[in-house]
Amino acid sequence: MALPNISKLSVNELNQLIKEAQATIEKRKREQKKALLEKFRAQAAKEGLSLDDVLGKAGSKRKKVSPKYRNPADPAQTWTGRGRKPLWVVAALKSGKKLQDLAI
Repeated sequence: MALPNISKLSVNELNQLIKEAQATIEKRKREQKKALLEKFRAQAAKEGLSLDDVLGKAGSKRKKVSPKYRNPADPAQTWTGRGRKPLWVVAALKSGKKLQDLAI
């Protein structure tokens, strides 16, 4: 494969070449991944299994946490009590309310 003589290309042409190369790399990675996935599916099917049987179910193992607090001004806004306090909780606490006042 003959490579272009990049030493004579302008900065814009080099940037375009980089973009095209990155796009080609991503396309080839997707194609390789798809081909490998089909190969694995075929091998699993040959053994009478599915990929889920072999690899386990994909997805989050975490359970969704129910909200514990609700904004009285806007009931659509809730908070589980985990992580950073939402701004509406901070504002309510500054105004003198207690966290128990916001409990569902």
